Amino acid sequence: MNNNKKVWFITGASKGLGLALAKRLLEQGYRVTATSRNAAQLVSAIENASDNFLPLGVDLTNPDAVKKAIADTVEKFGQLDVIVNNAGYGMGGTVEEFTEEELQQSFSVNVFAPVYVMQAALPYMRKQRSGHIINISSIAGFAGATGWAIYAGTKSALTGLTEVLAQDLKELTIHTTAVAPGGFRTEFLSDNSLVFVKDQIDDYAAVHQSHQKYKSMDGSQAGDPVKAAAALIELAEMPEPPVRLFLGTDAYNRAKAKIADINSSLDALKALSFSTDF
Repeated sequence: MNNNKKVWFITGASKGLGLALAKRLLEQGYRVTATSRNAAQLVSAIENASDNFLPLGVDLTNPDAVKKAIADTVEKFGQLDVIVNNAGYGMGGTVEEFTEEELQQSFSVNVFAPVYVMQAALPYMRKQRSGHIINISSIAGFAGATGWAIYAGTKSALTGLTEVLAQDLKELTIHTTAVAPGGFRTEFLSDNSLVFVKDQIDDYAAVHQSHQKYKSMDGSQAGDPVKAAAALIELAEMPEPPVRLFLGTDAYNRAKAKIADINSSLDALKALSFSTDF
């Protein structure tokens, strides 16, 4: 076993970006815990894995199950260096169309689950006085798109808490990064990961039409998940990693456009903003 390599803990690793990352890390001699709802999927997806690989079936919405997975990782590998909160899914629909169950599920998977992982991992990282938490957000968490309000809300929440956590952990020399990918050729736009509200309201015809565009994009996204995996490894090896990273030309361009729009709005409304001071 190569003890000079970092120990990674990756959620949602049975497909897409998580799988590409786990495979590349193992090829390069890193030690990896990978989680999925079904451990058998991980074993079949990553063939001929060495003793550097720990596949775990974990319900990430269960804090006790998450704590056990983190503890099992430290017990096997002796340390915990990089967390990648990658598991998540998108649900399309307007705010009005969401049921209570759909709303709860969206925030449970995309926000609460990463928090549970961080809460379980931080005691070990604090003891080490080292570590890097990488939260896979989305460009939607910074520049959202029509028909994805709740998804954008979950990813905005994940981005916001990551930014503040970076400040909170600075004295402990633990880093956090919110990664905002654009479109990548993973299974995110397939029926397995992309779902829509069950009770659609006819008045939102333009929104529902826009959803069809995303379905048709599956397999033609600009981003290569293998190259994204390489970028994440490079990120984790930086001595002073950034708090934010936009991945993909589409994410970069959407972020730049959003920043330009914010700057324009700030300038246009400066007088009104300043008018409320004593």
